[in-house]
Amino acid sequence: MGFSEVFGQEQIIKNLTMAIQKDRIAHAYIFDGSDGLGKGMMAMAFAQAIVCKNFRQDVCNACAACIKFHHNNHPDIMIIEPEGTSIKNKQIEAFQQDLQRKPYESRKKIYIIQQADQMTESAQNRLLKTLEEPPAYAVIILISINANRFLPTIRSRCQMIKFHRLGEQQIHVFLKEKYGMSSEASKIYAAFSDGIIGKAIQLKESPDFLEKREAVIGVIEKVLEGDPLSVFPMLEFFESNKEDVYELLDFMLTWFRDILILKETASEDFLINLDKKTMLEECGLRIGYQQISHIIKIIERTKQDIKANVNFQLVIENMLLSMQEV
Repeated sequence: MGFSEVFGQEQIIKNLTMAIQKDRIAHAYIFDGSDGLGKGMMAMAFAQAIVCKNFRQDVCNACAACIKFHHNNHPDIMIIEPEGTSIKNKQIEAFQQDLQRKPYESRKKIYIIQQADQMTESAQNRLLKTLEEPPAYAVIILISINANRFLPTIRSRCQMIKFHRLGEQQIHVFLKEKYGMSSEASKIYAAFSDGIIGKAIQLKESPDFLEKREAVIGVIEKVLEGDPLSVFPMLEFFESNKEDVYELLDFMLTWFRDILILKETASEDFLINLDKKTMLEECGLRIGYQQISHIIKIIERTKQDIKANVNFQLVIENMLLSMQEV
């Protein structure tokens, strides 16, 4: 594995590498950030790097420790996962008992606690006792999506490492290089990734992502035709895809923003739906600048209303009718 497998978090890799090289590894870390940013991969890479016998800038993948790591049987690396929906008190108790035993083969024992922010309060209080006086060989990595769920006393005793979202261009390049995707396809997935590389990969592997985009383009076409009776079948489409409504609305936003870009620059360099350039140009002939801007505002307001738990059917129906009026 190693740090080379983690993409887009170069500063974190640099800091962790330096900590190993200078023998300044902290006793406890919180790896915090949205799902899909590579926190778990980074934790595993860091654990392997700590036990690797030949670590320089990265792991050697050849020593006995690396081989055991790859076979998931290194005795000094333990992964703790939630039982059900949370990390239980008894799991932390078992971890503490194991921690009393010194490392078998390495200088350190590494514990990676997945979804650590789902720890019960009693489990956090038990963990706190360990964090107050950890053995010199302990390295505890807490993985979370919301570090505010930890007790302040736990946060204060851990080194906080924040994982940040990436730029669209970074993800675009990653998808092209890693998967050999075309520029057109990688741009689409990058645009809908929210800066989360894991989400971009998930979308790439989704069998219906592009099908939904085609369906949304069909909805836009019907809206532009202006037939008020067409609103009802379109409403059914949104109802049946309610769980993915934000994704559908984002499809619509990118479509109209692409039309604006073509109108203003006549360039395809910044288009997301590059593979649909001809259709975008045709749509652009049917609506003007002010209409497009107004439609974009309607879609953005719709997203806000849905987040505010306004009646879903009413919100979507109002959006479609308002777009037709424009």
